[in-house]
Amino acid sequence: MQNLNSIRVFVHVAEARSFTKAAKLLGLTSSAVSKAITRLEEELGVRLLQRTTRSVGLTADGKSFFEHCQQILVDIEHAENLLSKTTSNVHGRLRLHMPVGFGRQVIIPAIPTLLDRHPNLVLNIELSARTVDLAYEGIDAAVHIGELADTRLIARKLCNLRFVACASPEYLARHGEPQTPDDLDHHHCLAYVMMHSGRYREWVFQKNGHILSKTVSGRLNVNHAETLLEAAVSGLGIAMISNFTAGEAIRAGKLQPVLTDYAPIGPKVSVVYLPNRNLSPKVQAFVDFLQELLRVNSDWDTITLP
Repeated sequence: MQNLNSIRVFVHVAEARSFTKAAKLLGLTSSAVSKAITRLEEELGVRLLQRTTRSVGLTADGKSFFEHCQQILVDIEHAENLLSKTTSNVHGRLRLHMPVGFGRQVIIPAIPTLLDRHPNLVLNIELSARTVDLAYEGIDAAVHIGELADTRLIARKLCNLRFVACASPEYLARHGEPQTPDDLDHHHCLAYVMMHSGRYREWVFQKNGHILSKTVSGRLNVNHAETLLEAAVSGLGIAMISNFTAGEAIRAGKLQPVLTDYAPIGPKVSVVYLPNRNLSPKVQAFVDFLQELLRVNSDWDTITLP
């Protein structure tokens, strides 16, 4: 094989399942990527990819070659990293995925610290609610909320979220403060609606080891957490909002937590990545950064505790 570039191109195409997407990641034209794959197949004497008008898939030979190529690239990166133990060794493009709200409000504001620490690092970040396939999409690491369905991935827990029921002081002055979850039946509740199903997200409460779930809805139901926050601050009712979303408004006195005796620990937040034998320095740097950022008793967490 003439050089390693063809292997890198092949791995990107296999992960992205698209010549166009791989070309964008590599900074090449689709034509150049296609030619590189064709040359590699001719050199090896086997077909690695099945091409259709809609997608690109691996052949049986391609799957076996892909697994070996992934490990080859990991080993090369590890070998390069052994040459230097300084922070300047953290370099290259880091492809990340994270939930919109948590990413915007918690992680993105702290990103300058990571980039100042590692000036040779480039971040490509996708903020979305979709489920991603790290291996096929070429994503290095992701921030995940909840239980992990893909058992292939390594997950490092960062923290737990809490969801807090809260309302504006003006609303509570007019309507009174609920003392139990059943009191919510007599209040204006602002629900998170899942538009694809039309269902409302349940409000979960816990006290003395007993868990209670309620499905609430009211005159305003939306599918956007920050809009729920704005509606609650405006005095439209009681909303169940994540602690990182509500923290600043609570600190400023714009919202007041209610039913704090019934607040359960929420879903865990983890950073996840593929189980390569040697964790790359750039992924390790991101993991370390998140663990430092999200230590227990974060400011937005403690302010919503009972």
